[in-house]
Amino acid sequence: MTLSLYLARRFLRALGLVLGAFWGLLFLIDLVEKIRAFDAARVGLGQAAELAALNVPASLYTILPLIVVLAAVVMFIGLARSSELVVIRASGRSALRMLAAPVTVALLVGLLAIGLGNPIVSATSNRYEELVSRYKQGGLATVSIGREGVWMRQGSDEIAGGQAVIRAARANLDATELYDVTFLIFAPDEGPVRRIDAGAARLTPGAWQLTDVKDWPLGASTNPERDATRAESLRLESDLTAERIRDSFGTPSAVPIWDLPSFISALQKAGFSARRHQVWLNMELAQPLVLAAMVLIAAGFTMRPARFGHTGVMVLLAFIAGLGVFFLRNIAQVLGDNGQIPVLLAGWAPPAIALMLAMTLLLHLEDG
Repeated sequence: MTLSLYLARRFLRALGLVLGAFWGLLFLIDLVEKIRAFDAARVGLGQAAELAALNVPASLYTILPLIVVLAAVVMFIGLARSSELVVIRASGRSALRMLAAPVTVALLVGLLAIGLGNPIVSATSNRYEELVSRYKQGGLATVSIGREGVWMRQGSDEIAGGQAVIRAARANLDATELYDVTFLIFAPDEGPVRRIDAGAARLTPGAWQLTDVKDWPLGASTNPERDATRAESLRLESDLTAERIRDSFGTPSAVPIWDLPSFISALQKAGFSARRHQVWLNMELAQPLVLAAMVLIAAGFTMRPARFGHTGVMVLLAFIAGLGVFFLRNIAQVLGDNGQIPVLLAGWAPPAIALMLAMTLLLHLEDG
């Protein structure tokens, strides 16, 4: 038990060291990028640092498996150079028993990452996007899916600085066709100035094409219902595109994992495809297994006495193997998003394959 706790502490120490190093490196790179990307008169050093600090958690979360494999390499190399690895093996403890502690820690780190880290990353990413849109002085088009239907926001070309809020009962898969839709146009510091109801709206380049329209002049009339007009069709200018709409609500990582099941249900009820979010949910749930596999992969290449030599080559092979698993997950995610493989296979096959290959390597080394 004492040895297991010691190994767990060594792994946590190595993980903290690697995580801190990557945080500092990514922060400096992102800070320089923000200073270069934004006008100095609009975004100062403090604001650029705030943007970088908000963006770093998402980057760290993305490469967490690579951080874990490097932390495991650091731990095993340290044990080998201090001859502690030789002493542990000489005491009769097998490699698999020795790995129980760091693998357990990796599983717990994975659970903590999806339970606590995922919501934090989601919150910081959303705040980052909000600040970026503010500093760029452009209204960021957003889409919200709820029980009441589909909600959007866009800039209004009719009024300088105006905004248009769009609500639809349902939509097609990419939200370019809306049904039972309402457009509410707001002027700065004045409130709503126009309301348009339509049976359907279809997004075309530069505008919404509305059919079965009723138009209320809210700001210029003392009796909007009396002055309301009806039309078979109406063209309403818009800066939205199908790509912007998809980017607004189609990023699964922007939704905290605790809210993801209900968000998926709301997407499906609104008529959207939730496949990307389902794949992301399964990949997040499989995160602890991925981290455990990374520890086993690092052990398979670096858990050997230092006198054997070729330490640098073994470290490089361990990192390449971890990188291979990382890219395998990304490929499976793309295939799952496109519907070429089932959702469960996209989420759970990469960690299962990585675990089996790592265990095969460890058993071979143990028997050999």
